[in-house]
Amino acid sequence: MAAGRAAGSRTTAALSELLRVPEGERLDLSAYDARATPAGPANKAEALADLARMGERLADLQERLYAASTAGDRRRVLLVLQGMDTSGKGGTVKHVIGLFNPSGCRIKAFKAPTPEEQNHPFLWRIMKALPERGEIGIFDRSHYEDVLIARVRELVPRSQLGRRYGQINRFEKSLTHDGVTVIKCFLHISNEEQRGRLLERLDRPDKHWKFNVGDIEERALWPAYQEAYEIALERCSTEAAPWFVIPADRKWYRNWAISKLLLEHLEALDPQYPKGDFDVEECRQRLLAAE
Repeated sequence: MAAGRAAGSRTTAALSELLRVPEGERLDLSAYDARATPAGPANKAEALADLARMGERLADLQERLYAASTAGDRRRVLLVLQGMDTSGKGGTVKHVIGLFNPSGCRIKAFKAPTPEEQNHPFLWRIMKALPERGEIGIFDRSHYEDVLIARVRELVPRSQLGRRYGQINRFEKSLTHDGVTVIKCFLHISNEEQRGRLLERLDRPDKHWKFNVGDIEERALWPAYQEAYEIALERCSTEAAPWFVIPADRKWYRNWAISKLLLEHLEALDPQYPKGDFDVEECRQRLLAAE
């Protein structure tokens, strides 16, 4: 996505190319418009209509992916969602993954490490949550917390932190070699939009359960988090597992864009139903002859 692209501008290029973070280039998130709509629908009504159409195609591709796995196809998909609080990670799971058959999805929300997890390397808990073949996995937060909050809060020495970027790249490359399509989405929300969403949670009693007093303290660290994200996206957007910056101020566009990315990647995989290992006509005749 071109930095600072005006909201509402249209293009016909593949969304995965428009939103992809260039490998090895410096990244300035302030140059990315969080309200942009660089491709696809121009308004919410168009987005909802297009989502309904995409839902049928996504469900078909998911079924084919799972069916192929029964014949030994090891391929699967991992959607990684990262972003500041209120950027819409949970909303994405609700609205986008709702287009799929839930029995073929594996959803994991990563919280602060448990004592057991802290006794293992930081990727240990990630490996335990990976999708099985034929599945679509969704990470609400991920291994990137260990180079984001760990950096901002200085939870580990900088020397150890620096090594983690390389470990992550090697880990993700190994996943792709094992048949995992990794789709990493940074939900890019503006400071102003986050304030509004937090205030809405305070204004509505039915949203109080989603409010955390610590969110106020985290907002004070906004510049440090933006820098941490810039470093992580810059160092870990690779050919094997690129990052995508999703404009997230408009919830309807966020949902459409991530759905479109999933569709483009699943269509590229083009999973096929496996052929039966039995004589179809013989089985039909046996069924017709049976009482």
